[in-house]
Amino acid sequence: MAEETPAFEQTYTFNLLPNKTFAFQKDSHTSGLLMKWSMLGRISTQAFNFDQTFQSYSKKDFALNFFQDPCVKNSLRILDASGVWQPLGSNITHVDVEAVPCTKVSVDIFDPIFSSGIVHPSGHIVKCYHEVHADFDELRMMLLEEDSEKYDVVSRCDRQEFLFRLFKHMVLGGELCQYEDVISPYIEAAKNIYKDLVSVQKDSDTKEIRVVSTILKVSAYDEHGLCYPSGKDNEQTFAYLCIDPFKRHVYVLYHSFGVGLCSESVSCP
Repeated sequence: MAEETPAFEQTYTFNLLPNKTFAFQKDSHTSGLLMKWSMLGRISTQAFNFDQTFQSYSKKDFALNFFQDPCVKNSLRILDASGVWQPLGSNITHVDVEAVPCTKVSVDIFDPIFSSGIVHPSGHIVKCYHEVHADFDELRMMLLEEDSEKYDVVSRCDRQEFLFRLFKHMVLGGELCQYEDVISPYIEAAKNIYKDLVSVQKDSDTKEIRVVSTILKVSAYDEHGLCYPSGKDNEQTFAYLCIDPFKRHVYVLYHSFGVGLCSESVSCP
């Protein structure tokens, strides 16, 4: 049961940025992969700005303000049960917010996968036996099976990182996902989405690049219960708010698990 959030005076106001584009959605190769993974047409990104300084301690207030804002209510897209994109519309009463670690500025997080027998030196994913799934591999075993001997190849801390979560989402895909034989498309797609959504700056003292974005995984409820990102809970149905505190931008990454909707004859949102 979601925790109730006390009423408070709204402190953030949001506006849609309709002209903001995300490179991964314009890239034909990435779009082709998302179609293969049954995610194309079910994944979207939107951009909004906000008018007050963001403080990490106010993340739940920020998220609730976001979903209750009239512009967001009328502009934020959600996929309904029939596969049609609709504005959120709902009167949100409370939210669940999970702060997602986001510190990575390279793909080194995936190095242990290459040195643990999950992939061959060529990058091909090692196939394995599974009692339920006939076509299974060591990569999905490592991602899904906590009792797998390879589960801790990637540390539990790194598994929580936003970059790794994106990678896992790509690997698991949608309802009719056609899985890859090699690992590189998953990493490339996750990296491209990550670069679009996460802001970095060079530290003036150390000269090192660091992430400045705050990432929140969010769920929203109306008087009837869970309504966003969907009324049905699924690990592959997700929504993240990616907050740039300096630009005062918030990017929404949304996906609803199901059968991919887009083909050559169908336009995606």
